[in-house]
Amino acid sequence: MKNIKHKLIQAAACLGVLLPVVSCTGNLELTPTSEITVAGFWTTEDNAKGALNGMYVRFRDQSASNLFTWGEGRSGTLTYGLQASEGLERYFENTVDPNFAGPDWLRMYTVVHDANLLIEYVPGIGFTNEADKNRMLAEAYTMRAFVYFTMAKTWGGVPLVTSPTEGYDAETTFRERSSVDAVFAQVKEDLNTALSLYPDNSLSAGKVSWSKPATNALKGDVYLWTAKQLDGGDADLQTALEALQEADIAELDLLPNYDDIFRYDNKGNNEILMAVHFRDLESGTNYNSGMYIRDDQIPAGADPEVIDQIGQGGGLNRWGPSPVVTSAYTNGDQRKNATFLSISIPNEDGQMEPYANIVTKLRGYIDPSGRRFLDDVVLYRYADLLLMIAEAKNALGMDPSEEMNKVRLRAYGEDFEGHRFVDMGQLANDEAILEERLLELSFEGKRWWDLVRFDKEFELVPSLQGRENEQYLTLWPISLNTISLNSKITQNPGYGN
Repeated sequence: MKNIKHKLIQAAACLGVLLPVVSCTGNLELTPTSEITVAGFWTTEDNAKGALNGMYVRFRDQSASNLFTWGEGRSGTLTYGLQASEGLERYFENTVDPNFAGPDWLRMYTVVHDANLLIEYVPGIGFTNEADKNRMLAEAYTMRAFVYFTMAKTWGGVPLVTSPTEGYDAETTFRERSSVDAVFAQVKEDLNTALSLYPDNSLSAGKVSWSKPATNALKGDVYLWTAKQLDGGDADLQTALEALQEADIAELDLLPNYDDIFRYDNKGNNEILMAVHFRDLESGTNYNSGMYIRDDQIPAGADPEVIDQIGQGGGLNRWGPSPVVTSAYTNGDQRKNATFLSISIPNEDGQMEPYANIVTKLRGYIDPSGRRFLDDVVLYRYADLLLMIAEAKNALGMDPSEEMNKVRLRAYGEDFEGHRFVDMGQLANDEAILEERLLELSFEGKRWWDLVRFDKEFELVPSLQGRENEQYLTLWPISLNTISLNSKITQNPGYGN
């Protein structure tokens, strides 16, 4: 049995999938893994609910920092902090390579595997309410679509696995990368299947599981990408717009106070479409623990108002907001202080000079042990949805003013008239929409994808300016470890063999 277990783990490593295997204690022989998985586990509605919860738990592991690294780390919004950067500079300086490739796809395939198991076995389980079964399947299809969408944006083509990996043989274990077109075809198919299964348009409790509106937001995101990056053209833009408008349900709203969106005690508020749940004793901290400031590094000579806004310190300032962000906001924009704080200290002449910048989104809460970075990680919220609608409209030659002005009205309040958006033509509108997404969504793991989708990464990322002959950098390298586990995996062009 130990030999079987070893082979299963080896198969998992090669595919990027971790399988639930059974341990042996002394001479105690348990039911073989395959029998437990199929005959023993997938029998009741409660079994299925437990498996669904497991899928979200493993997805949370990826959301703690990896989604942010892939979606923002290389975008130029971050730079050196007070602490040693511990390799994070490889992202914002855009010097990733196969030896330092960032997070690989291994653990993403654990989430795919969980979704595949649900899709395979839930149809054969009797449920008290058929609508609950359909919703569970819809969530699994949506999760698989989101994970493959993220991987395709990151690496291009990836191995496409759509059934559970429950054994070990070379044919199923060592898979080549499918084309990026094939991956997106699967993503779109999964989204359409999911949307056909959701029994209603309701949002989940706490907004921490997939719903039909959140799936439509994801569908709009996907079709915006394929319209602009895979020659989907107006047909995909129209599909994106329709999906995004379907997601715009009455229960969603922009919170009047921007900072309230991210408060720990205001999780699942009316602006949230989909978030990943973090909670004490259930999970580790999330990515903002590396962008705040330690108590002993808060300078006594800083502006007392700034010190008051910082409150209790916590985490490590390994990287922080760059001038791309700090120079982008006007003082009348309420998003500014809710996004970052600039700390200055007096020099020998008494003049204030820069000391550090910290991110104030997702700053957690304080308990007797200190500051705890356990905010939910937001995947989609209403302002993001509005700006995607504006993007789709503009690309189709329509006026995006309505959605842009909803976002700006909340941002500027009484000063709104000085910032009212008016249609300036497609190219100028695109620039304004991309800039608005920076102001609205900084440090939410969106900026790199936005830049790539708008084809602006080599123009707007400081470390990529003048490197237009290195277009391969738009995709991430595949780690040497990933290639060593599967000889059929080829490296992305530009990164060597």
